[in-house]
Amino acid sequence: MDVEILARIQFALTISFHYLYPPLSIGLGVLLVLMEGTYMVTKNALYHRMAHFWTKVFGLTFAIGVATGIVMEFEFGTNWATYSRFVGDVFGSALAAEGVFAFFLESGFLAILLFGWDKVPAWVHFFATIMVCLGAHFSAVWIVIANSWMQTPAGYHIELKGEAVPAGYVLQPGDFGQARAVIDDFWELVFNPSSMDRLTHVVWAAWLTGGCLVLSVSAYYLLKGRHLDFAKASMKIALPMVILVTFFQGLSGDDSACGVAKNQPAKLAAMEGLFKTEARAPLGILGWVDVEEKKTYSLAIPGMLSLLVNGDIDTPVVGLDQFPETDWPKVNAVYQCYHLMLAMAGLLILLSLVGAWLWFRKQLFDPSHPWTRRYWGFLMVSVAFPQIANQAGWYTAELGRQPWIVYGIMRTSQGLSRIVKAEQVLTSIILFTLVYMMLFAVFIYLLHQKIQHGPEEAEEGKDLKLSGHRA
Repeated sequence: MDVEILARIQFALTISFHYLYPPLSIGLGVLLVLMEGTYMVTKNALYHRMAHFWTKVFGLTFAIGVATGIVMEFEFGTNWATYSRFVGDVFGSALAAEGVFAFFLESGFLAILLFGWDKVPAWVHFFATIMVCLGAHFSAVWIVIANSWMQTPAGYHIELKGEAVPAGYVLQPGDFGQARAVIDDFWELVFNPSSMDRLTHVVWAAWLTGGCLVLSVSAYYLLKGRHLDFAKASMKIALPMVILVTFFQGLSGDDSACGVAKNQPAKLAAMEGLFKTEARAPLGILGWVDVEEKKTYSLAIPGMLSLLVNGDIDTPVVGLDQFPETDWPKVNAVYQCYHLMLAMAGLLILLSLVGAWLWFRKQLFDPSHPWTRRYWGFLMVSVAFPQIANQAGWYTAELGRQPWIVYGIMRTSQGLSRIVKAEQVLTSIILFTLVYMMLFAVFIYLLHQKIQHGPEEAEEGKDLKLSGHRA
């Protein structure tokens, strides 16, 4: 393999593994605020145990997330130096903002969250929980903004050898290494055409990820007949959030798809395997794309894509025939990733509908009902649904942008470091894989230990003596 493919594989490996953890931290952060806030209002020690237990899980996900995120910062310099030089002004602003508004905020209050339970007043600890939650969200904000600029660049001009290039100038291969994007308007960069749609979609997905983890563990306890009050109370907090967010995520997904149709029509065409521009374009449910024959074999709803994208079934949707084949992404890979994400969304909708129905019928916690225990089993595996959707959605976005690393401006092949060798990247891929396998094994082991231990038994059945932790 050449160095470009290997460098892309390495970045895909590192970001895929890293991206298992930030959504958990963001989603759990919201739930910790809800749990501890409920304790502050009710003074019910059950919610204190709940917040204390899930804080330990949050700490574990946060630690692994930070450790795996640092690696990608180095990759920009080692494998993608030309790209980093080109976007340094843009990414420098976004990453500096992340450091100020996210990392320092989150890490500054993390010690109080993890170790301050009996050492600070309850309102101080609750405030620290809110700040850590906000810090996790701000981190997502700036990373998504930086990535969205790569998808839909705005608020910049290009300088070549210190001089601004004229409007309409197309950078030549020899220009890269000397050209750089310079910010004209910071807020136009922040609110670039895709950033808010993508940010909303990512945040809702993170809330679903944290919510499904809580549902999964709660269902496990219910099936095992352990920590029943704890499990029921946890589920009563997590399930309404998952139901509500699933609805909003559907709306967000529709907005994101319409934005892609407007700003990156080649990506949308690949997502739906649409080779020809056509009215009454079908919406694929599942299928396979034959790129050589330029055909998509799929189970599809006729006309639905045109209706969803344009609000009119007779308005054409742009197909891949409007773009040179050299500018096409890997169509089948994008198609399959996109529809895998939609399949996971369908399972989350099913989870929400069945859960709402059982709760309405007062059968959610009734093990004698024939469907209740089956639903608990479904909840146990539901922890995988948003994780798979997160990965598939991210791959859809990144593969769909190809062959561009900055859409319409810089190709991925033009962003590579000029001196890095294929064998060097291959060696690092092997080493990263081994290290990440060990990290994942440690994560699963520690998470399993915490789940098996459950909430602090010493706190159950007695009034908590919260010497410093009182309202």
